[in-house]
Amino acid sequence: MIDTAEFDIGAEVACSDGPCGKLARVVIDPVARTITHLAVEPEHGKRDGRLVPIDRVTSAGNEIVLASTKAQFEQFEYADEMDFLPAEGSGKSAYDPRHVLTWPYYAAYVSGPHHGRPYVGRHIEEHDSVPLGEVEIRRGDHVHATDGTIGKVHGLIIDPRDHNVTHFLLEEGHVLGQKTVAIPISAVDRLDDGVRLDLTLDQVRDLPPVEHDRRES
Repeated sequence: MIDTAEFDIGAEVACSDGPCGKLARVVIDPVARTITHLAVEPEHGKRDGRLVPIDRVTSAGNEIVLASTKAQFEQFEYADEMDFLPAEGSGKSAYDPRHVLTWPYYAAYVSGPHHGRPYVGRHIEEHDSVPLGEVEIRRGDHVHATDGTIGKVHGLIIDPRDHNVTHFLLEEGHVLGQKTVAIPISAVDRLDDGVRLDLTLDQVRDLPPVEHDRRES
């Protein structure tokens, strides 16, 4: 029997010298169907999240443990990227607003009717950082059967020897009678706007529940 490692999205993540955040999402190579990175977000802010290579993970389960110190964790690639946008409506300036970029919390004090009041515009956009050619899976992403949506992603199970995804953990059903089932990766047709299966709704409902330590979001 192959030993597997379970990754619950939302699980605590620890560095070798203490806690470093929670698992926010996983990044998957959709061709090889392997996990390549974990996106770990510290408690104090999403912008300090990092993409952790899967080979830095030493154990999974109730707590995910990394073979990295907190200082090493901070050297990993950021899990989120920021795009700076033109600064518009910031009052009188010698520059065309389309040619000015500002930091996210820059406040410009303007003259005229709003003299003395800070103008804070939206100057950045944030988006997840995903390596080229790979896809991300978040907790709560929809799982689609061939004839309808069946539930939401709760986590994944992988073979730690090669990081291949073996199953998706699916929370199926309504709040009453809700159960967790493991969907074999062989039943996944594609990862497109969630997880799309080659199974019908009834086939998924017939899968036996798995024992699972369910966490609250």
